[in-house]
Amino acid sequence: MRRVTGLAARTISSSVAINSRLTQSMAITTISSSEPISRRFGGLPEIKTPSFAGGVAGVVFFSAAAVSSLGQEVHAKEMAQKFNPKEVVLYQYEACPFCNKVKAFLDYNKIPYKVVEVNPISKKEIKWSDYKKVPILTVDGEQMVDSSVIIDSLFQKMHPEISKSEDDEETKWRKWVDNHLVHLLSPNIYRNTSEALESFEYITTHGNFSFTERLVAKYAGATAMYFVSKKLKKKYNITDERAALYDAAETWVDALKERPYLGGSKPNLGDLAVFGVLRPIRYLRSGKDMVDNTRIGEWYSRMENTVGEPSRIKE
Repeated sequence: MRRVTGLAARTISSSVAINSRLTQSMAITTISSSEPISRRFGGLPEIKTPSFAGGVAGVVFFSAAAVSSLGQEVHAKEMAQKFNPKEVVLYQYEACPFCNKVKAFLDYNKIPYKVVEVNPISKKEIKWSDYKKVPILTVDGEQMVDSSVIIDSLFQKMHPEISKSEDDEETKWRKWVDNHLVHLLSPNIYRNTSEALESFEYITTHGNFSFTERLVAKYAGATAMYFVSKKLKKKYNITDERAALYDAAETWVDALKERPYLGGSKPNLGDLAVFGVLRPIRYLRSGKDMVDNTRIGEWYSRMENTVGEPSRIKE
């Protein structure tokens, strides 16, 4: 990706200032993030019916999914009685792993929320806030920031009787997501020219961009992030980005210890964190490769069905 020709090249050369700001604030860059690392990719794939192995194992998994779905309805009703805010608004970039962590939590708990898509260049949608990163969540006017803090705060509102330990299994794997798994995203989705363009095609299609910004993002942004991903590989000692992603997926499956979820019969915050971060790449080349070459597919399919349809309010 050393040259971009034609219309893209002319647009890039005339939009250097825009590109500079864009690559600093795009989803999955090292700059604009609620946490100080390159972790900016997310999205909502279509919900698909999981495919399990045949025989007894298939029946067991199918039954577990059905029971989990029924339990989820009961869970949602119980939560509505404990936590029933009038207005929840998420300020986000659609292609942001941390925003998707928050959305996974909201969707699983069936908490209706509005979405405000933030323009990554002007950020005019969050000029009212002193905090200039996403996600920002407002609950009946109360501002919450930082994905993990947001989730902890919401969880505490929903479960005031539960005191969380910093040493439990759930917390361990949530930290693993933020400190390891997210570092593997950019090197994989920007691994080569075609994957970088595929990623920015998704970002520009779902993000809040003007026509010019969309054009610059797709070509100049993809070019910039291709080289940034190489630096990230070096920074985090990643030799083979695909192998590292596969290893992380297998590590997660091992952590389940043959349980349907880390939480046992139903997902916990660890499951939702991994699912939220991986949801964006699932249907990109990197995500397809991950599912094809590791054992994570069955767990991911169970999570898709259990989290269910987005509880996002469509305007």
